Parts: sequence; C-alpha cells; structure tokens
Amino acid sequence: MTSFKNKIVLITGAASGIGLLMGKMSLKRGAKHLVMWDINPDALAKTSRELKEKGFSVSTNIVDIRDKNQVSETAGQVINEFGNIDILINNAGIVVGKSFAEHSYEDIENTLAVNALGMMYVARAFLPSMIKNDFGRIANIASAAGLSPNPGMTVYAASKWAAVGWSDSLRIELEQNHKNIKVLTVMPSYINTGMFDGVKAPLLIPLLDPEKISAKILDSIEKDKFYLREPFIIKFSPFIRGILPARIYDFVAGKILKVYSSMETFKGREGKSK
Repeated sequence: MTSFKNKIVLITGAASGIGLLMGKMSLKRGAKHLVMWDINPDALAKTSRELKEKGFSVSTNIVDIRDKNQVSETAGQVINEFGNIDILINNAGIVVGKSFAEHSYEDIENTLAVNALGMMYVARAFLPSMIKNDFGRIANIASAAGLSPNPGMTVYAASKWAAVGWSDSLRIELEQNHKNIKVLTVMPSYINTGMFDGVKAPLLIPLLDPEKISAKILDSIEKDKFYLREPFIIKFSPFIRGILPARIYDFVAGKILKVYSSMETFKGREGKSK
C-alpha cells in the first residue's frame, strides 16, 4: 500500500481537467507538496494561487513536455529543490478528432509527441532519482483507445497504444530490478472534461465523471495496482478483442456498441489536457 501523506507529487497537464482534480485530491490526501506542470501560464498561476490560499504547498513550472531538453532541465531543478518526486502522474494529453487524411503533419507530430514521447521524457527525467532513492510511483494516463481501434482518432489511438505498451513494459522491467518503484497504467474511456466534447457515448460505455475517475486513479496508486480500466466493460476489452475474429469484433464494436461512430459528432477543445 502507498500513502500520499508527506509525499511530493508531480502532475503534468495539472492546470485543468483531471490533472487539476488529482492535484487537489493529492493535497487533501496529505501530500506534502504538489508540483504542477502545464503549458498554460495563466491557468497555472490561477490554480496555484487558489491552492496556496487554502494553505497547501504548491509550486508550478511552465513545461512543454514535447521538448526533451526543457523536460530534463526543469526536472533537474525540481530534484535539486525537493530531492525527489515520490509520485509522478503523467497526465498531459491532446486529441485531434478528425479523419487521418485531414491530419496535418504537425497534428501527427504533436499528438505523438505529447501523448507518447512526452510521457516517456518525463518518466525518464525522474526515474534515476527514484532508483537512487529506492522509491517511486509512476501513473501513466493512457486511454481505452490504447486497447481498441477507433476511426476519427487514428493518431490519438496510435499514441495511446504506444503509451500502454511502454507503460506496461516499464512496469515489468522495474518489477524485475527495482521492486519499490511501481507503475500504474490508466486506460479510461471518454472523460467528461470538455476534451471530448460532442462525442456520442457508446452503448454500455458512459462518459466518465471527472471527479470519480480522478479518485479511482489515486485509489489505484495507493493500492499499488498496475492497471485501471474504466468503465467496467473496458476491463474486458483485451479479452474480447483477443478471442473474437477481427470482423466479428468490428461488428460488435461498430454496429452494436457504436464505438466506431462515437467520434462523428466530436467538437472537443483541441490542445487542452484531460
């Protein structure tokens, strides 16, 4: 079991959405200090000020996680100031909701850079100090889109498949060599934060409540779980996709559950974190 009490927590994409919710909940669960990373300076300043006024210990950094040099340099500053990050929550993410043919090359690069490479850059920056201190918790916010194909989010799905594969491989690697450093891979369906405004919730897969999924993520960190798939039906997604022939799976996901048409009415707020 892991406690947030007296821990130093760092969250990317922390100025809004579930990043902000998880930050607030971490502090309420007893975290000693919260480090908030985001690319939105105004939102960071506002949320930091509000939390400090409530008596919480908070610091912020404007960090573009696509930039490995900026990530490395800022991580070094954080480590020098606080000694170590105990709990890292890789939350920042973006989505481009349109057909692949409509993606610009910049759309492709940015989505992969934020959702996959950026997550790896941040973990790589803090992992050596976790190894040195023989303690660490890393929660990687991937997506149910990393378990199943979905038209209308081709590059997003690709980035989340990469995130799931990397995160779970990192978990096993650390279990073999550094048992006090644990990795949680989070695979939620659509979260009702505005990032996926306009989507049609598939059958049996309702939009997730931001506060409830944020609490479940922190609960999973505390319980040292290595997977969190929500809502309930997503827990069976790898099994169902593994046993069904591709065309039958497409029929179930596309025609019955309506997953494949869920992005047809997508509006979203492109570039915003979860």
